[in-house]
Amino acid sequence: MRTFLLATTLAVATFSLPAWSQTPQGKPDATTQGTATQGASAKPADPVVATVNGEKIHFSELQAAAQGMPPELRSMPPQLVYPMLLDQVIDRKAVVIEARKAGLDKNPDVQQQMRRAEDNVLENAVLQRDVGPQITEEALHARFDKDYAGKPGETEVHARHILLDSEDQAKQVIAELNKGAKFEDLAKKESKDPAAQNGGDLGFFKKGDMLPEFADAAFALKPGQVSQTPVHTRYGWHVIQVVETRVAPPQTYDQVHDELRQKVIQENVRRVLADARAKVKVERFNPDGSKPKATDTAQPTSK
Repeated sequence: MRTFLLATTLAVATFSLPAWSQTPQGKPDATTQGTATQGASAKPADPVVATVNGEKIHFSELQAAAQGMPPELRSMPPQLVYPMLLDQVIDRKAVVIEARKAGLDKNPDVQQQMRRAEDNVLENAVLQRDVGPQITEEALHARFDKDYAGKPGETEVHARHILLDSEDQAKQVIAELNKGAKFEDLAKKESKDPAAQNGGDLGFFKKGDMLPEFADAAFALKPGQVSQTPVHTRYGWHVIQVVETRVAPPQTYDQVHDELRQKVIQENVRRVLADARAKVKVERFNPDGSKPKATDTAQPTSK
């Protein structure tokens, strides 16, 4: 969740000052007036694009609104996007004015939500300041060299499985397989997994791709073998057949780039959180606000 928050914060606005923000056609631009008027006529860095009851709306507010637009809208010509964004921001400003008129900004619940929103913005600002600069291509290449470069690819298993509701059902399927039944046929007939229509085929996968119980059982089998003991996971009871194994080719930087980026972001977020926690004094209390006692337990007891 924090990684998603950071990724949102680090997003760069793609909506910049477009052609329609320039001086209208037929009117002289400040740059043609001579050096004496250049300073007085220079365009502001963040121009006012509308007012609502005298409250100014700056272009930067449209840029912020543009970040929340779907990609297909952001790719539209600026001349079409601008009035849509301006109307959106004007509407928002009008609603905020109405809320203040009604005194909603004095409502305790609303004030609490506003404080939470402020806290989120400040947290994001710290993460952007301290984590953003660390997410560079140089850092990702260094991490790739450490974790991937020069190392062989991972072993992969190609397996099928039959997923059943009970251990007894799984044992019955194993008995039928041992008598010569075809695995794919039983999978289509008995398995409740979506892969049943493909004979239970899961394709190739790495050990980390599956639940530990399933992966341990699959990687312990040799090609052609069927698990003789039902494998239990949170999804039910599995009967597994390994088709073949292989060693995958080493992954390239481009293949793991996004994974590395998320990993480096998460590590730096944890570092920032740990540093911040180390600088403050924390005092914990029970759910009712009372101070913990030696006899208190971490989990509430049922009455």
